[in-house]
Amino acid sequence: MSYSLGIDLGTTFVAAAISRDGQRVEMVPLGDRTVTEPSVVLRRDDGSLAVGDAAARQAGSRPGDVAWGVKRRLGDPTPVALGGEARPAGELLAAMLRDVLARITAEEGEPPSRVVLTHPANWGPYRRGLFEDVAAEAGLEDPPMLTEPEAAGVHFGVTRGLAEGELLGVYDLGGGTFDAAVLRGRAAGVEILGAPEGMEHLGGVDFDEAVLGRVDQACGGAVSELDAHDSRARAAAARVRQDCVVAKETLSVDDRANVPVLLPTRQEEVTVTRDEFEAMIRAPLTSTVDALRRALESAGVGADALTAVLLVGGSSRIPLVARMVGEALGCRTVVDSHPKHAVALGAAVVAARGSAAVGGLAAARPWAPTGRPGPRARRRPRPPCRSTCLSPMPRTPPSCTPPTPWPRPARCPATRPPSVRPPRRRRRLPRRDRDRVAGPAPRPVRAPRRPGDPPVRPDLRAVSTAATTRAPSRAATPAPTGADPRAPAPARRCPRPDTGPRPTPGPARLAHPAPSGPGRSPREPRLPDRSPPTPRRS
Repeated sequence: MSYSLGIDLGTTFVAAAISRDGQRVEMVPLGDRTVTEPSVVLRRDDGSLAVGDAAARQAGSRPGDVAWGVKRRLGDPTPVALGGEARPAGELLAAMLRDVLARITAEEGEPPSRVVLTHPANWGPYRRGLFEDVAAEAGLEDPPMLTEPEAAGVHFGVTRGLAEGELLGVYDLGGGTFDAAVLRGRAAGVEILGAPEGMEHLGGVDFDEAVLGRVDQACGGAVSELDAHDSRARAAAARVRQDCVVAKETLSVDDRANVPVLLPTRQEEVTVTRDEFEAMIRAPLTSTVDALRRALESAGVGADALTAVLLVGGSSRIPLVARMVGEALGCRTVVDSHPKHAVALGAAVVAARGSAAVGGLAAARPWAPTGRPGPRARRRPRPPCRSTCLSPMPRTPPSCTPPTPWPRPARCPATRPPSVRPPRRRRRLPRRDRDRVAGPAPRPVRAPRRPGDPPVRPDLRAVSTAATTRAPSRAATPAPTGADPRAPAPARRCPRPDTGPRPTPGPARLAHPAPSGPGRSPREPRLPDRSPPTPRRS
């Protein structure tokens, strides 16, 4: 019997659902104890990869050979360090997808007739192209792609009924990403309105880190100070991290949770309350509510026009999420009975009914790859502008979907008016280069004071400027008459304002007072010298 398959390859877990004859939709048990299996990859000693529960069971004893949250690394040029080897994130995702397909094919006895994969709504063409490469490496040829909010909306419309024309807001807070979208009911399914909003690095993994940070702080930093090269310390840190995940899930149904901290150096138990946990995650949850508002503005609808806001994803079961969304938008919130399964169940419905279940499903896949070329070979070319210059449009970042229609560039080379460039400023040379090019500045020559010259009161306003001028050399001032030329020059003193009785003013005031010397008053300025400078002694 033929069947259709929907797979949700998430950041923290993998879920799959089967639809038989287009009527019955059920989950496929992948884990040993649960329906889903963790998104974990382990490198064995022989170089092969183990995924799912088989890898999670050995994560505590071999933390260096385990990789968590690989989906977040898709598109990152830095490979994932796994057991001392560098593996690209696409290869690890393909190993998880290949394992799911092999297990379901072995259980059903035949491969699925149609497979639909889901991805975050905020992925751009570049990451969607890499995700298609992952599917091709796992053995799927050109599988249909569906955004996670659309898949959740389809499942809601099938189970609870969404009449034609009704509007539904989708709040998808998963393990590693967040998506927000607005859907409208149709006769055969749903269609997405506006541009979805989302955050690539926000989800339950970040909340786990918040709880771990709270436990580490309560222990005085004992967890973060563990030696990363010690195998016992790494295993203890992995156990504490897993206990923090369990405590986070416990706080969704209880007011407090206890986290055992079993380290090689100390053993204790830390209690985390729900109020402390909500205080830690309130700020990121506020940003998700703002993203949902932006999705409503993009769709051109108000919050009062929504039938309800559907909360999807494992982290949406946190009580603070429903409370904040309801208070911010003032509308009814609906939590799915199985938030972790809604995306996979909706993908199975789309796989059974085809693209008619979701409006614009074909438009969600910009390329139809043949074989397995790289994403650069399938990159959509940039169209030229409407002028005659045939210059390409500005390149958009890989994480953004190019707008449609393409806007005209604001500064096209052909339509840009001619402008007169201002004259270029000459580069100011350093002082040493200016002296080399223009020569050193001339030094002032001053005449000595003669005995009997009337004292002249210095100009106090010129004292500050005299300190910034270049001091003349000692050779420029000849020795007074009768003095020994071999005697050392007297110490120079800066002129100070006269605090005693006011002296008789001289015939003129000088702008450059000179220091005192033998036979001169300490406050008398030096007259300018008109004679040529005395040569410097060797």
